[in-house]
Amino acid sequence: MKSIFLDYNATTPIAPSVQEAMLPFMAEYFACPDGMYAQSRAIEEALEDARGQVAHLLGSTSDEVIFCASGTESCNLAIKGVVLPYLAQRQPCHIIVSAIEHAAVSQTASHCRYMGCEVSVLPVDRHGLVSAEELANTIRSDTKLVSVMLANDETGVIQPLDKLAKVCQEHAVLLHSDACQAAGKIHVSPKQLGVDLLSISAHKFYGPKGAAALYVKEGTSLHPLIHGAGAEHSMRAGAENVMAWVGMGKAANLVGRSIDDAAEKLTQLTRRFGHRLMESILEPIVIHGSQVERVPNTLCVNFPNISGQELLRRVPEICASTSCSDTVGGGNSSPVLAAMGVAEDEKRGTIRLSLGWYTSEEEVDRAADLLIHAWESMRH
Repeated sequence: MKSIFLDYNATTPIAPSVQEAMLPFMAEYFACPDGMYAQSRAIEEALEDARGQVAHLLGSTSDEVIFCASGTESCNLAIKGVVLPYLAQRQPCHIIVSAIEHAAVSQTASHCRYMGCEVSVLPVDRHGLVSAEELANTIRSDTKLVSVMLANDETGVIQPLDKLAKVCQEHAVLLHSDACQAAGKIHVSPKQLGVDLLSISAHKFYGPKGAAALYVKEGTSLHPLIHGAGAEHSMRAGAENVMAWVGMGKAANLVGRSIDDAAEKLTQLTRRFGHRLMESILEPIVIHGSQVERVPNTLCVNFPNISGQELLRRVPEICASTSCSDTVGGGNSSPVLAAMGVAEDEKRGTIRLSLGWYTSEEEVDRAADLLIHAWESMRH
């Protein structure tokens, strides 16, 4: 039986036109872009075209885009790139991250703490939102950076970054946002949001793995993590991953032209999915974050009185995930749900369903039927 892929927040398939754009750089155009010959110049031009496409998606200039190998690297460069000079000079350094960050940010912040930086963790309310007032109360005289994601990978909840940015600007503090789950799903403009640094990852929007970018606002001082030859505006040494970065550029162009149409389709599908589950399951279902703005493709659903892990085991046709890695015994250890104050039994029964371009109405209906049947069999 054909599987139903509902884990688009984990990764997306490479779009056919993106794959086609990448193919010449797997074979014919294999040279390094810094050579003096014609093939190198052609490759350099392709890379700059890709940079321009990513910049266009973000509404930035090409000079503000640094290519990276992953969203995790992008977040590391943003955070450590700000923190390292202060630590090297033994100056006071304090950073703030939210309680719902991806490990790419939370673990990086933990490492900065290990290196001597002080770290504060911003709480969220029951909807998963950070408060601008709470942020203002947490900022100190030695605060150098705030990092708050744009859209959460588990709940899809979108943060009020524009309000948080105003607080940071009032205190002359840099603001970074992990936008890996937002780029390609909603319009993402660092300038409109008011952020100084912003991370995106190509494999979240129908591009290849191994390609990501960091937006660095013009005039923002950043220390490189990888040293060597002066690639990527001297911010990231190493041979360029031409094939992947060209693919990211093509994917950025592709999603940039279709965001509104795709968002409308996905909004309808997720609404259909949620309604079908709630109408058929007699016990109360909770969709986490449903009372606030979310990206259009994500349903973080609690199935009452069962284990989400066991539920997914019973429907092998569905490719989905629990909201976080399950603990021994079928529990859910999600720090995001914990930060939102979700009760243990609700965490235990929560799964994440994330839809994408290739999700059909028929797949949504079939997946809903399979989940409903599995839940009923577990309850009775």
